[in-house]
Amino acid sequence: MSAELYKNPAISQTANGLIPLAGLGRKELAQALTDFGIAPKQVRMRSKQIFHWIYNYGVTDWDAMTNIAKNLRARLAQTFSLERPEIVDKQVSIDGTRKYLIRMAPGIEVESVFIPAVSKTGALCVSSQVGCTLTCKFCHTGTQRLVRNLTAAEIALQVMVARDDLDEWPSSSGERKMTNIVFMGMGEPLYNMDEVTKAIDIICDREGLSFGRRRITLSTSGVVPEIVKAGEKTSAMLAISLHAANDELRSQIMPINKKYPLKDLLEACRAYPGLSNSRRITFEYVMLKDMNDSPKHAKELINLLRGIPAKVNLIPFNPWPGSPYECSDWETIESFADRINAAGYASPIRTPRGRDILAACGQLRSESEKIRASQKRKQQLENVDNT
Repeated sequence: MSAELYKNPAISQTANGLIPLAGLGRKELAQALTDFGIAPKQVRMRSKQIFHWIYNYGVTDWDAMTNIAKNLRARLAQTFSLERPEIVDKQVSIDGTRKYLIRMAPGIEVESVFIPAVSKTGALCVSSQVGCTLTCKFCHTGTQRLVRNLTAAEIALQVMVARDDLDEWPSSSGERKMTNIVFMGMGEPLYNMDEVTKAIDIICDREGLSFGRRRITLSTSGVVPEIVKAGEKTSAMLAISLHAANDELRSQIMPINKKYPLKDLLEACRAYPGLSNSRRITFEYVMLKDMNDSPKHAKELINLLRGIPAKVNLIPFNPWPGSPYECSDWETIESFADRINAAGYASPIRTPRGRDILAACGQLRSESEKIRASQKRKQQLENVDNT
């Protein structure tokens, strides 16, 4: 096998010595087959066949690939694995939301959340990093240190794991429960743009997982230099994690604003490729009691967005252990929404989903990190007791 493949931790050998193929893009898959010894004239055909079996049919057994000769399947099975990463924990909310804790590698665990449809769309919220560097004050993930970026394979595998659980193979069949992919899980996707771009290419491949690019949403806290590039590379929809409409308050709750203030952020939004009334930017605005929810704040938001095709998602704050904020009163949220609506911007109030299993917006933080922190505190106490 090519040494290049082993630079990607998602493509290193498994415990049984096999090379994982699930999660690879077309180019990487073709390279793996070339290194395996498939004749150059056959690589394109074989990689296309295997790609289709993995991503359209979701197979995990080489024997299912019936258009590949039996002896070749046997040889491939001795070198390559089709297995998924392990679901360490799965929780189902009373509202049907599903949260998955997925172990990608030893010590590398992420959370993904499937939010079932309330209308015609059901979304899978995927992670792009293990942990986060941004330390937004209202977000639980921000309390977890960044371990590393996820690879494109690890991002695509979150979609495959969820599709396994939802029993939605093959990709080409019937109506789906999971129609949208949102990069709103752990991490800042624009700080991992190369791998996120590759993952979106895999997720949107028409012969595989087959999601439309307008069904993909990239949510960023405002990494200004990458915003226009993200649109050019992915053609995905854009969501801005905004939460305040003046620099002083936004810098207080989102430290990234000190580096990329609102003026620069809004200029990048106006330059986003394909921006139009039919392709609006979504601005996410978490409602924090007595922080950003007054009529004055609503007016600031309206003025800030003037001239941008946009909608505003109002998100009731989802509490988490030790969080410093409270959710705005419902009457306050509705009044805020009315003001935004009156200015001509759609401002739906997002119904909290999965709160009971800490799967709602801003609540994700891998359970393994919590357990390790708890074990560390316990060990420290034991050490004190023994001195």
